[in-house]
Amino acid sequence: MDYMIGVDLGTTSTKAVLFDDQNQVVAQSNVGYTLYRDQTDMAEEDLDEIFVAFSNALGAVIRKANLAAGNTIKAVSFSSAMHSLIAFDQDWQPLTRVITWADTRAVDYTEELKDSGVGMEIYKKTGTPIHPMAPLSKVLWLKHEHPDIYQKAAHYLGIKEYLFHRLFGSNKMDISIASGTGLFNIFELDWDEQALELTGLSKEQLPETVSPYTYEQDMVAEYAAVLGIPRDVPFVYGAGDGPLSNLGVDAVQPGVAAITIGTSGAIRVVSDKPVIDPKGRTFTYALDRDHWVVGGPVNNGGDVFRWAKDNLFDAEKSTAALLGEDAYNLMTEIASKVPAGSDGLLFHPYLGGERAPIWDANARGSFFGLNHGHTRANMLRAVLEGITFNVYMVSLALEEVVGSLKSIQATGGFARSPLWRQMFADIFEQPVTVPEAFESGALAAVVVAQKALGQIDDLYEISKYVGKSDTYQPDPKNFEAYRDLAPIFIRLSRQLQTEYDNIANFQRKHVN
Repeated sequence: MDYMIGVDLGTTSTKAVLFDDQNQVVAQSNVGYTLYRDQTDMAEEDLDEIFVAFSNALGAVIRKANLAAGNTIKAVSFSSAMHSLIAFDQDWQPLTRVITWADTRAVDYTEELKDSGVGMEIYKKTGTPIHPMAPLSKVLWLKHEHPDIYQKAAHYLGIKEYLFHRLFGSNKMDISIASGTGLFNIFELDWDEQALELTGLSKEQLPETVSPYTYEQDMVAEYAAVLGIPRDVPFVYGAGDGPLSNLGVDAVQPGVAAITIGTSGAIRVVSDKPVIDPKGRTFTYALDRDHWVVGGPVNNGGDVFRWAKDNLFDAEKSTAALLGEDAYNLMTEIASKVPAGSDGLLFHPYLGGERAPIWDANARGSFFGLNHGHTRANMLRAVLEGITFNVYMVSLALEEVVGSLKSIQATGGFARSPLWRQMFADIFEQPVTVPEAFESGALAAVVVAQKALGQIDDLYEISKYVGKSDTYQPDPKNFEAYRDLAPIFIRLSRQLQTEYDNIANFQRKHVN
């Protein structure tokens, strides 16, 4: 049997999925690591923890492939979280941990860039909105706040490029990941001169940019031995997790949106060329040179649901542990007893600042409309509706840029929740389709590998492997509540934005 492995490098874990030659899942392994939040606005990962997690996850599925029985690993291919940054010195010793997309310490320099007008100039060439998530802003923060690191930094990589460098000694970045740095000109397909001048970087400090179909072989012998994999197995660079999520759920036709809610979330559509929003609200990232993903990311997805579990439903969490059940299933059952609209309770889910649609790293979460009749169940449903309303608000901006949306393909952890799927269908008033293959990012990475190795000619071959789908139709009985509440949610988010800076500054001053 021939196998391929799709590796999904995420914010809090690495997943390796073993596929057979019919692209069916044979085995998977998921190994977590800590997202360090040692201080306000920090969100970092430890390089060694990531490498160990990657090695353990990959090694586990390689053992399940049983190569000793004559089976073969044809390739390993990658889907990766975007916007991460690691600084290295001249000898490739790390000067920082992984500074992730969720790190917002560069907010002051981001706001200066926005206010100057230079930010919009750079956005129109790079397609990456001006926000602390982007390596562009992170480098400016290092330059001003940690000049010792900035002066020593001879190389900058992201999480995936670090793994490739450690395994193969390479210094490359695929154009999909590069297109999310804020430093890469998506029209010239090269590092942007204005962005380099602004940050003070040279091209020599940045990786060589390559196609997502590029691959490495001849792994460092000691790592090949630990993993139990032949040194000559191709490791395909693949692409960013956002673009690959669209491919993985077959959301590649005009007007078909992919919505992903994992730790964070996004809504995206595919275009055959880069598309820039005149208002700077949406991103444009490469899947490859011929496919571009236009959309908006949200910081606050499943991690907000987790916050509700840990802080509002501790008793249910304990009960679930005793019964061997999933706490989230118990919680969604509770939320399902509350009518659409949560009896007039709204929740703005900005616990971690926000990217699209408001692009405000100082944004903070809030309940609005609380009264004596509301319970924890109302609060829980409001949390789920708030995350959904926020993505809906992003979709309105997206439609201004790419046209109307026809249908939604859903992926990520939320796609396992029937309540949440129906909620999206009702608020968007669009059918929501959930493909059978939940491991969409890993599947898409494997299809990229198949194209890289010449096994297929076209990425659209993935439609054969996505599998059966469940479709949730909008329920008209919920339309009135959501149509009434959505405008309030949107107006309120704009009104509160005038005070986000003030409350964030208070927290930085008074809260450790």
